[in-house]
Amino acid sequence: MHLPEQITDLAMILGVAAIVTFVCQKLRQPVVLGYIIAGVIVGPYTPTGLTVSDLPNVKVWAELGVIFLMFSLGLEFTFHKLLRVGKVGAGTALLEVVMMVALGYAAGRLMGWTSLDCLFLGGILSISSTTIIIKAFDELGVKTKYFAEIVFGVLIVEDLVAILLLVVLTTVGGGEAPLNFGLVWTTLKLVLIVGSWFLLGYVLTPSFLKYTAKFANRETLTILSVALCLMLVVVATHFEYSAALGAFIMGSILAETSESHRIESLIQPLKDLFGAVFFVSVGMMLDPQALVTHWKAILFISIFTVLAKSISSCMGALIAGQPLKRAVQIGMSLAQIGEFSFIIATLGITLGVVSDFLFTITVAVSVITTFLTPYLIRYSEAFSEVLAKVIPESLGRRLGKNAGEAAQLGPWEVHTTRLTLHQNSIVAGKTILDLQ
Repeated sequence: MHLPEQITDLAMILGVAAIVTFVCQKLRQPVVLGYIIAGVIVGPYTPTGLTVSDLPNVKVWAELGVIFLMFSLGLEFTFHKLLRVGKVGAGTALLEVVMMVALGYAAGRLMGWTSLDCLFLGGILSISSTTIIIKAFDELGVKTKYFAEIVFGVLIVEDLVAILLLVVLTTVGGGEAPLNFGLVWTTLKLVLIVGSWFLLGYVLTPSFLKYTAKFANRETLTILSVALCLMLVVVATHFEYSAALGAFIMGSILAETSESHRIESLIQPLKDLFGAVFFVSVGMMLDPQALVTHWKAILFISIFTVLAKSISSCMGALIAGQPLKRAVQIGMSLAQIGEFSFIIATLGITLGVVSDFLFTITVAVSVITTFLTPYLIRYSEAFSEVLAKVIPESLGRRLGKNAGEAAQLGPWEVHTTRLTLHQNSIVAGKTILDLQ
């Protein structure tokens, strides 16, 4: 009996990933690192005898991984939370993107690259990886922290800005002026289309789901949720937007329904399964030979990416009014590149305006920064405390390092703290009465 190659490949990917991640957990290393190492082992550039045979099919599974990761994020990140961190997220994202495009261009010039190579490098470095950050936050258990919600707000704004960035790079690559009517029309269309999705979703979806949930069992609710997610993904790609954006929007719409917690628990296995394949696929793109050939550029750009993205994001958060500690946590969380960077690099190669080595370097830098991300997030709070001690006291007060307890907490955290204090006072009062 003939067994399809896709099943053999999936068995190999999951088997190797399970073994390597088990070792990583024993060594107290991030699970994402295990997935990337597993990808290198089963990838086409490493002669281990475990090479995946159907790479296009793996890319499809990896795309599903991005979709379910973003859908799950939307289920936890409601539209109201997005509005709450919208101002800080937008300000931080816009400053980071502008600074990274400029700094990336300058870094390319230092290495003697062409103008278009430098410009595309700036675009590649400007967008952080949502999927990598979600996984790191999951592992570290910080998704409910206020700084994490601001980071998610930054990432959503970055995804929207990335659409406009693709338009600009396409026009520049075609020899046209970057600021033209096409960019204005794309921006207007983006606002109108995405806004209409939210509006229609919040009007129609909760009532529909409330009605069907009365009759839907666990299996039916799973099918219905995945169908709604994939339908908006199809619509998003039809309008030439990212599938991840469509998945996130549908997740945030369903997060406002009464069945959001049930849906979230049902989607978790799908997120874990296909999310693992996505991270393995990132490792599969890494060519060890390329590390030897371009090691100087890869090392320089990797260090540059971590430092420049941390500083630019931190500056954006500070300007948006965040205290030093939270700004440092936000900045160090965003110090990586990922899936959208591959799209920008591929666009440049497709247009024939950038060097072929740019995609190889992009993949290598993505793998290195992915590996570093959990450590940067884990030690960001400790680093902010060290930074607070070494900066001048006058500057520290201006940045908010001496802010009160309420300023260090999110709005709901302040409410929770006050409620806890109130409850404690009631218990103390009862204790005194009992003693009397």
